[in-house]
Amino acid sequence: MFGRHGPRHEPSGGAQRPADPPVVDVNAAQALLEQGAQLIDVREPSEFKDGHARGAKNIPLGDLLLRKSELDPARTLLLICQSGGRSASGQKRLLQEAFSDVRNVTGGTSAWKHAGLPIEK
Repeated sequence: MFGRHGPRHEPSGGAQRPADPPVVDVNAAQALLEQGAQLIDVREPSEFKDGHARGAKNIPLGDLLLRKSELDPARTLLLICQSGGRSASGQKRLLQEAFSDVRNVTGGTSAWKHAGLPIEK
């Protein structure tokens, strides 16, 4: 196959690279939350108590799979942490557990606060 810059090489066996897990910015996350998505804050309880996105449920990353029964697989799941790293890890874990619509909130709670979106303590 040829791309813009010459031949493009397919991975061996013709296998395609899986798509990157979906991400949303904080404004899109807020809109999805208003439409019924479930927002899960994967930070530790002490971090959560210091301030979190309004409507978020706290399930620390280390407990996420143990508490997956608290998640509704029929709803869009939004994962948030402080900056996006832990929530990306949680997203990968849930996608491996057959949750189909799990999105990472880029920028995390820091971006949520910076955007002036509602915070609870």
